[in-house]
Amino acid sequence: MVVRPNVKELPGPKAKEVIERNFKYLATTTQDPENLPIVIERGEGIRVYDVDGNVFYDFASGVGVLNVGHAHPRVVEAIKRQAEKFTHYSLTDFFYENAIILAEKLIELAPGDFEKKVVYGNSGAEANEAAMKLVKYGTGRKQFLAFYHAFHGRTQAVLSLTASKWVQQDGFFPTMPGVTHVPYPNPYRNAWGIDGYDEPDELINRVLDFIEEYVFRHVPPHEVGAIFFEPIQGEGGYVVPPKNFFKALKKFADEYGILLADDEVQMGVGRTGKFWAIEHFGVEPDLIQFGKAIGGGLPLAGVIHRKEISFDKPGRHATTFGGNPVAIAAGIEVVEIVKELLPHVQEVGDYLHKILEEFKENYEVIGDARGLGLAQAVEIVKSKDTKEKYPELRNRIVKESAKRGLVLLGCGDNSIRFIPPLIVTKEEIDVAMEIFEEALKAALK
Repeated sequence: MVVRPNVKELPGPKAKEVIERNFKYLATTTQDPENLPIVIERGEGIRVYDVDGNVFYDFASGVGVLNVGHAHPRVVEAIKRQAEKFTHYSLTDFFYENAIILAEKLIELAPGDFEKKVVYGNSGAEANEAAMKLVKYGTGRKQFLAFYHAFHGRTQAVLSLTASKWVQQDGFFPTMPGVTHVPYPNPYRNAWGIDGYDEPDELINRVLDFIEEYVFRHVPPHEVGAIFFEPIQGEGGYVVPPKNFFKALKKFADEYGILLADDEVQMGVGRTGKFWAIEHFGVEPDLIQFGKAIGGGLPLAGVIHRKEISFDKPGRHATTFGGNPVAIAAGIEVVEIVKELLPHVQEVGDYLHKILEEFKENYEVIGDARGLGLAQAVEIVKSKDTKEKYPELRNRIVKESAKRGLVLLGCGDNSIRFIPPLIVTKEEIDVAMEIFEEALKAALK
């Protein structure tokens, strides 16, 4: 029997009190009490329960972290077993086998028939910072390419790679020099007005021509160490590029000896129906940055990278908590659970995508529906003809969904992402889509 969401009042009295204290004592981040006033008390599977007893479906997965669901019994048990042994002994100076076991598993799952190593960190931003250092040190090249609408983190160096929203940059100039951005091949909305669904090769060629004809007129290609990219842009709108884009980008990069740094922080660990999203595109990246879901809710991240660019001397890079033994224990269990779930993710992901496509056909304000596996999104517009962005309506839909017990997150300027835990069932998707449609209709009034 499917347990349905149940919301009586949002926010309830206890939630209001917690939110008030939150803003009194905690620094401002990205919390949105207007549209998402949810104060969680506990989670179970795909559901979260707030302090007032309201029940929600979590179609945000804790912002892409809880791929195996809230409090998965196998992950909880792995955490307990390790916590009873030792909770910390810094991997920067000492040794423990679990860190090696997880690295072996990740390397085995990573595309590419070449030797690899792993460096651990605590967050996706840290993983991208480490990747930048690996590229600089391992290649001797100090410049990078990244894409407009990319998100790679908010710490000072990787902020130079991020180009998702100007508010992320506001007040923090100068960021690290040496990063040049280029247009991402967004089939629905791109700089050239090309319909990338009908003309994918033309869109791909425009992007590569832009790099060749414009960027490389002022950036020496032999000084570019890597192109940083997301296989599907996450915060930029869950944008899926044309199928052959990364093969063409890889061929282009190889001509100049440039590495490909694949940011899988949001799209990896089974989210798209493959363990790594780049597997959908048949490309072997030189680095894979991972984070978010790998720790099952605990902070864990890192980089899988070519052995030849690895740090070769002690002190080049280290982090006290990177590869924490409790997080590693959770990560080992997450890997095994996700491997078992991959066929299910493909099946229910296709099911969810079909429903969203039907919504696109039935509602003028849904301009695009896109995604792979359980990384799905719709783009909210004022008109299919003009494609004018409609962020105000997007925000109302998110708010109305939460009031009915469905937790959703925006992405890009005007899109909504649907990223439930990978254990979600078709029956639960049906309930969630029923709520979403109700919320959409209410937001349109």
